[in-house]
Amino acid sequence: MSGFRPCAIVPTYRHVDALRGVVERLVAEGLPVLVVDDGNAPEIAAQIADICVGVEGVELLRRETNGGKGAAVLDGIAWAEAHGFSHAVQVDADGQHDIARVGDLLALARAEPDALVTGEPVYDETIPRSRRIARWITHFWVAVNTLTFRYIDSMCGFRVYPVGPVREVARAHRIARRMAFDTEVLVRLVWRGTKVVTLPVAVIYPPGNHSNFALWDDNLRISGMHAKLFFIMLARLPFLVVSRLRGPHENSSRHWARISERGGYAGLWLLGTIYRLFGRRVCLAAVSPVVLFFFLTGSEQRRGSLSYLAHAHDAGLIVERPGWRLSFRHFMAFASSAVDKLAAWTGNIPASQVEGLEDGEFERAKQSGQGALVFTAHFGNPEILRAIATLSERWRVTVLVHTVNAVRFNRFINAFSESSAVRLVQVTSVGPDTAILLQQAVERGEWVVVAGDRVPVSGNERISWAPFLGELAPFPQGPHIIAALLKCPVYLLFCLRNGPRHRVHFERMADRIELPRRDREGALAASVAEYARRLEKHLRAAPLQWFNFFDFWHPAGLKPPSVSVLPQRDRTGVS
Repeated sequence: MSGFRPCAIVPTYRHVDALRGVVERLVAEGLPVLVVDDGNAPEIAAQIADICVGVEGVELLRRETNGGKGAAVLDGIAWAEAHGFSHAVQVDADGQHDIARVGDLLALARAEPDALVTGEPVYDETIPRSRRIARWITHFWVAVNTLTFRYIDSMCGFRVYPVGPVREVARAHRIARRMAFDTEVLVRLVWRGTKVVTLPVAVIYPPGNHSNFALWDDNLRISGMHAKLFFIMLARLPFLVVSRLRGPHENSSRHWARISERGGYAGLWLLGTIYRLFGRRVCLAAVSPVVLFFFLTGSEQRRGSLSYLAHAHDAGLIVERPGWRLSFRHFMAFASSAVDKLAAWTGNIPASQVEGLEDGEFERAKQSGQGALVFTAHFGNPEILRAIATLSERWRVTVLVHTVNAVRFNRFINAFSESSAVRLVQVTSVGPDTAILLQQAVERGEWVVVAGDRVPVSGNERISWAPFLGELAPFPQGPHIIAALLKCPVYLLFCLRNGPRHRVHFERMADRIELPRRDREGALAASVAEYARRLEKHLRAAPLQWFNFFDFWHPAGLKPPSVSVLPQRDRTGVS
């Protein structure tokens, strides 16, 4: 078997109503489809056959007795291997998943063919509370058994399996055959070293849609599966710990957008609940061991922290020599920032606790009623200003964000604050329509806020290199191009924690950014360099509030077009 050759597997037991639509959509995507009839009664089997038989690109495999979802999927995986397929899209037949995302799942699988690509459910109000609680419990045990919180929903039935690894696991182990299958196969693949990639997918529970989940029997089976995996994990513990500490790619440098946000929705929900009940201090105390866990297991994020701290030390921003202790303080500063975001969105950081809102340039910009472009960075906590602006309705803000990496936190904020519906625009979708939307926002007197410190999701396009903490670093041209298109004043804004309070740093960067045709690249480079210079100046006030936990100077292996005249040093050493 060679190359990327996917098929689709649809196991079905007593689900017929949505089956035809599921099959038709998969065929429309150009996928060969195998429907596995898991021992249905004759009248239901006849309906399934009517949907499948004679349809080009669709095969029907019938099991004589009901063996459970896992048994049906494993039979399908064996069929896929026998027919030379490299990958299999598992799709539940009940129509709960947004099957329109199958193309996106396959794109991720094609990009990372050795990975398990799984949907990360984004539920609406139709999810039963009992199912949500059960999933949280499973998330906890998966986190324990894999020593990581990264794999968010192990129970999702919408995923792309690499056929070979699944067959190897199935041959070597007796995997759960019923509802525990999705979770156990994921955990065993993780133990095997398979990477897990997630994609947010909408999930609904349609009215009248019955479930095959047997409340007592399946809960007992799942509990037994968790217990079994837990004791196996204990036996494998030394190997798992070493694996987590070393990380999967010790010398790799990924694009920031490829580094998934860590921590599940259930963990964020628990954080919010502790904050509401006990306040900030207890919340930070409770989250400290979790941060320690992330620090020890997040090798890539830890290396990014140490690299930054080494640059900051060499540039004179910090006195303490970088090491694991200082890096852990860096991680804790990020946790503190997350708690402050929650506090702001729940109204517990009012404008009166933020210094600088009534000062100088900031007040003049608000009172002018003129729209503006505001540059910020992943530095400090600009989210506090967004929350205050929204909750107090004092001024209107449109924010450009990378919500693909922030889906959990945005959903979490929406759950804890009824007033969090501020306009967000994904940076992955900026095009003519978005440019018009931003122009209209500025004309209405709104502020358009964009972070200027992370290179584009697309990689090496539209970047300029500028000196930053003693070494050339890549910065995005996009914010500066947007500023030129909007033809409006440009400001720089940061919100930094200063003891128990926060302080706004706000300054005018340019009346307007001009990009003349005769020297467009030169003008862009000059604007980017000015942004980097000002950013470094403000960074001196709070160096541990820099929250880019990746190789900032060489994301995804990017290198400057020519050798820098600035000194190059080994930035990843640990004292």
